[in-house]
Amino acid sequence: MAEYMTETEQRAPGVPPAGTPGVPRGRAGDGAAGPPDGQEAAALLEGTRALVDPALRAAVESLPGTMRRAALHHFGWQHADGTAAAGNAGKAIRPALVLAAAAALGGPAARVAAVRAAAAVELVHNFTLLHDDVMDRDTSRRHRPTVWTVFGVPDAILAGDALQALALGLLAGDAHPAAVPALARLTACVVELCEGQHTDTGLERRAPEEVTLDEVLVMAEAKTGALLGCACAIGALYAGAGEEEVSAMDGFGRQAGLAFQLIDDVIGIWGDSRQTGKPVGADLAARKKSLPVVAALTSGTPAAAELAELYGKPYAAEDAEAAGEIARTAQAVERAGGRDWAQAEAADRMARAVQELARAVPAPEAAGGLLALAEFVTRRSG
Repeated sequence: MAEYMTETEQRAPGVPPAGTPGVPRGRAGDGAAGPPDGQEAAALLEGTRALVDPALRAAVESLPGTMRRAALHHFGWQHADGTAAAGNAGKAIRPALVLAAAAALGGPAARVAAVRAAAAVELVHNFTLLHDDVMDRDTSRRHRPTVWTVFGVPDAILAGDALQALALGLLAGDAHPAAVPALARLTACVVELCEGQHTDTGLERRAPEEVTLDEVLVMAEAKTGALLGCACAIGALYAGAGEEEVSAMDGFGRQAGLAFQLIDDVIGIWGDSRQTGKPVGADLAARKKSLPVVAALTSGTPAAAELAELYGKPYAAEDAEAAGEIARTAQAVERAGGRDWAQAEAADRMARAVQELARAVPAPEAAGGLLALAEFVTRRSG
């Protein structure tokens, strides 16, 4: 695939050839036009919002006082002053995977039955966002101020805790026979998510030369791949799938999740803040050991040494000077091969995801929705 080749046009080992189903075809972060099935993903996400948002809204509205206001602000349903808003509640990728997996293995009835479970997965995702924003000191998300900047750190943390409790409550109160194993999966996933976040924050305190690419990949699977895998596995459970199919669906989501994180890291460095809703370069300023950065740091190139030097000192306090240093850092990551590696690795992970999906859903027509969603998350520009 040309867009995942290095500058010398050598395809990285394991990257699938052009035309591989489910593998992204545009350069991440460049806003390339999507294939026809991009419309299918958009329709799936819109349909998911229509099904899941009422359950989400009802759960959030059940919260008391400030926690309710903080959560409503986070989802874009209310302004900070308490007035109604019609903001962006997120792309709904994870609940869409729950419903698409249920439909692929159990048909439309299984999709409808899994709505509460899909809402639970989305609540867990947003619990992690609220806490991540506090830990990372991010000031904007989805084009609006983050909860901690509006309501304070304690209220943001407590609102996140409450969303997690609501998620578990949705499954605990579901009469579907898959609810109990789904609850067990989701609670285990929360522990894995916390472990991944703990590792991520620990990496920030380590010197650039002390971090390996393998441990960052493991961290990314725990932070991002785990919940996408859990979403797909829960959808399979609600379809009545067997253990082998559930495991394969988990593998599909995990590999697609790693591809998602790789592209997310690329967008975080080279994307457009007008599309992402977050300041581009914030991860570089915070010395995040993101996947492209660590790939660049471990490349053994002259640019890697330059990058290590930049990462080893504080950024300038003045905005204009800091912006210049962030731009130089991004250029060093690219010259050291971090961007090319991340894009090639994303294609490789998507190829693995497709192989896992084929184990669970052999019929391509049944797997179409899941493939469309996987392509969407790895081809986005914001």
